[in-house]
Amino acid sequence: MNNAQRDLPERALPTWRRAVLKVGSNLLAADGGGLTERYAQALATFMTASHAVGREVVLVSSGAVAAGRALMRERAALGGDLAARQALAALGQAPMIALWQGLSERPVAQVLLTHDDLRNRRRYLNARATLRELLALGVLPVVNENDTVAVDELKLGDNDNLAAIVAALVDADLLLIASDVDALYSADPRRDRHAVPIGHVPDLTPDVLAMAGGSGTSVGTGGMRTKLEAATKAAAAGIPTALFGGRDADTVQALAQGRLRGTLLDVAGNRMQARKYWLRHAPGGNGHIRVDAGAARALLGGRASLLPGGILDVAGEFHRGDLVEIVDAQERAIARGLCQYGAGEVRRLVGRHSRDIGSVLGYSYGAEIVHRDDLATLANPQTTQGGREA
Repeated sequence: MNNAQRDLPERALPTWRRAVLKVGSNLLAADGGGLTERYAQALATFMTASHAVGREVVLVSSGAVAAGRALMRERAALGGDLAARQALAALGQAPMIALWQGLSERPVAQVLLTHDDLRNRRRYLNARATLRELLALGVLPVVNENDTVAVDELKLGDNDNLAAIVAALVDADLLLIASDVDALYSADPRRDRHAVPIGHVPDLTPDVLAMAGGSGTSVGTGGMRTKLEAATKAAAAGIPTALFGGRDADTVQALAQGRLRGTLLDVAGNRMQARKYWLRHAPGGNGHIRVDAGAARALLGGRASLLPGGILDVAGEFHRGDLVEIVDAQERAIARGLCQYGAGEVRRLVGRHSRDIGSVLGYSYGAEIVHRDDLATLANPQTTQGGREA
């Protein structure tokens, strides 16, 4: 440990209820071979402790390619092309999931995603609904890129950016990145003994990005730059990022006590402010849903979802995942949110109980028409015309 590591400041973690934890290959295949519990054990203990106090964690785990390479060690030298790496990823998925299941007291569920899944609105919503349901069931979701088919992702290659996208997908309060480097430094600490750790980054400027080194190691595909890119994506969604050394058990244990010994990459304001601001001001809202007085009061209270029982009628046309306005019985806009169902589906559900959704439609995307996490109330309700604020 050099002087810079010993001088690494400790600070309080931001308050969080749901976090995404990204763990890289260098922690899971630390000796350049197969997967090992050496560093994973402390991270699993942190997730268990978090769950015990009512927090939720989604794990984004690398390590499949490294695990596959270990299974085919005698042919590793022949595995340099893309098809070979995809085959190694397929081979390594099972051992990677088995590693986490062996360390987890909860059931583990594998969720394989590609960036294309998250660009397609329908698949994006399906992935979000699945992850939310897994969390509600008390399951530990383990997310990984579907490297066997995701050509671009495997070539560009990092789960750091995937973790940032997943953090926004599940409305996380915090992105945690466990690394083999314990913080962001002013220079590469492995090459510059004068490098100093940076405990807090209030804004991810070009100068901060310039501090990052190049690509990752032969085990992983990421590097400090991809971690900062991920933090930039998370910050755009109002989510701060905590970067810490995953090889130090005391550092990992401190996380469960709300302390960070690493770098906090911050955002202006907080996650909820950014999310609500976007919902209030994003373009869209081609239709509106009119609700009764009871539903209006519940929504304006700020802690309720929109359920079908409180809906009076629907105007305009919109699709699942579109932004809609919610108006009261006097046609005053009181909220905006992302609708879980299309206009035609909502019309069939008007006034019904949530438990009837499956029998009426033949399927269900959830009990909520608009989930409270996807809804922002309007401070000054305004009369609408054709579903738009007047």
